[in-house]
Amino acid sequence: MKAIVVEGYGGAETLTLADVPIPEPGEGEALVKLARAGVNFIDIYTRSGLYARSDTYAQTPPMVIGMEGAGEVAALGPGAGDLAEGDRVAYCLSLGSYAEYATVPAWKLVKVPHGVPLDIAAALQLQGSTAHYLTQTLFALGPGHWCLVHAGAGGVGQLVIQLAKARGATVIATVGGAEKAGIARARGADHVIDYRQTDFVAAVGEITGGNGVDVVYDSVGKDTIKGSLKCLKPRGVLSNNGASSGAVTAIDPMDLAEAGS
Repeated sequence: MKAIVVEGYGGAETLTLADVPIPEPGEGEALVKLARAGVNFIDIYTRSGLYARSDTYAQTPPMVIGMEGAGEVAALGPGAGDLAEGDRVAYCLSLGSYAEYATVPAWKLVKVPHGVPLDIAAALQLQGSTAHYLTQTLFALGPGHWCLVHAGAGGVGQLVIQLAKARGATVIATVGGAEKAGIARARGADHVIDYRQTDFVAAVGEITGGNGVDVVYDSVGKDTIKGSLKCLKPRGVLSNNGASSGAVTAIDPMDLAEAGS
């Protein structure tokens, strides 16, 4: 089968289209013939070596990257539960979706209803699970709450905006550029800040009358994390759920104190 292989950690130049054997499903696994593979920032983190020490995302180059996909069950290993060959399925957080086939733990596979296209099913796995967790578990948004969503036109950002509005919260989104501002507004954002034109900390202060927000969802990381702290109400909640500008390596306790946390 064709697959995208990373021979060693590094930049995009490490990605190679290769012919590799079709994997065989082991105990509790299914072989999925992939129709769609998600392309996600987590793939950059994997390829670059950011997660090299991670036990959660265990990996050893050379490897096929890609953490989410959708397709049909092509074969089953022993103990694969109630799955059957031909089932339409989607999944996330299982390495190897940049390929024609992937073996996936059966418990991670979600059966896709026939009315749901496989591209939508693949896109909703990792990003949808993240958005759901952020808005309903990490901080259970509700009427009266204010939230700040960085990268509001991104995959997770668009879903967070929609879920936050569905739960009755007021949403402030940051974006880079007029086109992305339109996307965030179309998803329901009440206020949109173009960080290229405006200091987002000052803008949040003005929008909230100096009160700040209950929760910040920060998928940008290094470039925004200190500003995100300043946007919070005292004892507010800050989620660092991405690192598109680079990883956050430390938080200064003085910054926490100054933010009222």
